[in-house]
Amino acid sequence: MNARTLAHLTFANPASAIYLGLVGVAAVVAAAVTLFAPDPGFVWVLPALFAFPLMLVVALVQAAVLGEGQPATWLFLTELVVCVPLQSLALGTIVEASRGRLRLRRRAGAGAGAGAGRAD
Repeated sequence: MNARTLAHLTFANPASAIYLGLVGVAAVVAAAVTLFAPDPGFVWVLPALFAFPLMLVVALVQAAVLGEGQPATWLFLTELVVCVPLQSLALGTIVEASRGRLRLRRRAGAGAGAGAGRAD
């Protein structure tokens, strides 16, 4: 697997692009609320939830290494920047793997006899 394949799976895959778009919109909304609202509250929970499965593992490691308590803002944002592309890569890999299996089924069914694979 080369860098071009990894970039395609992470960014150019339709499912990955939708996921990254949703995370980007959530981050922009959270940043806008943080800048313009007097009390932003828990607005950064939504981008963290988009990165949840891997973000949970990273947060547990961070808590074990640095101790309990709220992480610094730079650490939280770094976790988001690392976790979101990795999850996008996993999502792209899953989608491409499922498409590959569907293509194999179509190819296998095409040689089964006369009219196989044809929709009438």
